[in-house]
Amino acid sequence: MPTNVTASQVRTGSVTLTWTAAAPGCCAIAGYDITYYSPFDDVVMSASVGNVTTTTISNYISAGRQYSFRVSARDVVGHRSLASEPVTVVTPVTDTGPDTTPPSAPQKLTLGDVTDSTATLSWSPSTDDVGVSGYNVYRFDGWFTSFLVATVPTTTYTIALPPPPPPSTPLRYQFYVRARDAAGNVSIASNTVYAPTTPTPPTTPMPPPPTCRVTYQNQSEWQGGFVTVVTVQNTATTPVDGWTLTFGFRGDQRITSAWNATTSQSGASVTARNVDWNRVVPANGSVSFGIQGSWNASNAPPTGFALNGGPCTLG
Repeated sequence: MPTNVTASQVRTGSVTLTWTAAAPGCCAIAGYDITYYSPFDDVVMSASVGNVTTTTISNYISAGRQYSFRVSARDVVGHRSLASEPVTVVTPVTDTGPDTTPPSAPQKLTLGDVTDSTATLSWSPSTDDVGVSGYNVYRFDGWFTSFLVATVPTTTYTIALPPPPPPSTPLRYQFYVRARDAAGNVSIASNTVYAPTTPTPPTTPMPPPPTCRVTYQNQSEWQGGFVTVVTVQNTATTPVDGWTLTFGFRGDQRITSAWNATTSQSGASVTARNVDWNRVVPANGSVSFGIQGSWNASNAPPTGFALNGGPCTLG
């Protein structure tokens, strides 16, 4: 995979990326694919370039937004590398003003002092080359919409807890914080915390692992490569809050990229985990993610699917 991916220049409407070239396998490197997204959204963008080690991304880049970028290599016969580690940036609100540097991200966001109707957020302070003027507190609906709850001058804020979502939409609200300076630049987002559903920890035992059904369907296949959509259905009567799907390839497949899930592979064993926007799988609901991969001898479909450690049926 490409390494040392950095954002060498960040402007209001563009981000210039540089990286160390990938080492070719059997064949020469043909170019690179860049995927990027803005957090707390469900849209992933992409761009492709030739055999270079720097490029400027300008499509769908706007001022005062956070973006994460990954780079993967492809060779002349279609093999693709794993994606690089992500690089995350936040664009300034102006390219010409006296202050174009955003503050550092708030750290160690926690939620405490929980009552029936409120809870207190607290975090470590940010730094800035001119000075931090305050903090924006946001509520995220767990899907694709964030709401600015308040702008405060200190590193604590007492929030009013939102009502629990209806059973038909069992999303859990999240909170996060961005620092801001006097010029209006905002920082990369802090970590997220979940709004509690009760003021005290539950005392009931953990339910057994949910039952599930998995559909593994090749969307396209060619000599040496494939694109597959994996659908996980929760057939239990309760939602799954946070999911990890494991399975084993029966051929010599290698995953080169994935979307709507984060994946890792060790030999034939694959682990796929939820991303922020599809963390919850409702009862009798489903979630899908895609993978692209390569193979040489066999692209036999995998077996042994398990959701959060519980076995799944294949269908």
